[in-house]
Amino acid sequence: MSATPPSLNAVEARILGVLIEKEKTTPDVYPLTVNGLTAGCNQKTSREPVMNLSEAEVQAGLEALRSRFLVLETSGRVMRYAHNFGRGYQVPGAAVALLAVLMLRGPQTVSELRANCDRLHRFADASSVEGYLEELATRPEGPLAILLPRQPGAREQRWAHLLCGELPAAPGVDQQTAAPAADRSALESRVARLETEVAELRAALAALLPPSA
Repeated sequence: MSATPPSLNAVEARILGVLIEKEKTTPDVYPLTVNGLTAGCNQKTSREPVMNLSEAEVQAGLEALRSRFLVLETSGRVMRYAHNFGRGYQVPGAAVALLAVLMLRGPQTVSELRANCDRLHRFADASSVEGYLEELATRPEGPLAILLPRQPGAREQRWAHLLCGELPAAPGVDQQTAAPAADRSALESRVARLETEVAELRAALAALLPPSA
């Protein structure tokens, strides 16, 4: 494919993430059956958010992905499904691993991504992770990843995928811009309270001292 496929919905992103993960972590049962894929989608660990999808919902997501050639179906005693993510989005294996972990676990820092990708792709160092992320963020066909604004009190910025379209900017922007304003308001309130206390102490002290000649 020469163009980036249309945006995914949350269920489709979870399905692709699970297929990419299980291809590396449980190759003996890959491609996956609908039952196995549903269990992977609904895992309570290594998933953010945790989902509770029915087999019917997973099957519907598979059909949508198959129509876009992002999932391949293999016939046999039981139907099994494999992903075609790297070819569909024209990204290398290392980038596929990063996007899979972002789809499965939500926004993460570079160090978190490196650790969480270890079973899918072993990155030599943090700079190699950053290199692939920057490539994903500057693709001519359209970005697939974005560096989020630093959260208050956080040491590192987090990355997120854009496979489900642009992230809702307003809440993040509001939080980032509201934080300094809230900090200023709290500081001003504290200063005013201290000034009042100082004035009261001065008045009390003046009452204790004899009047000056």
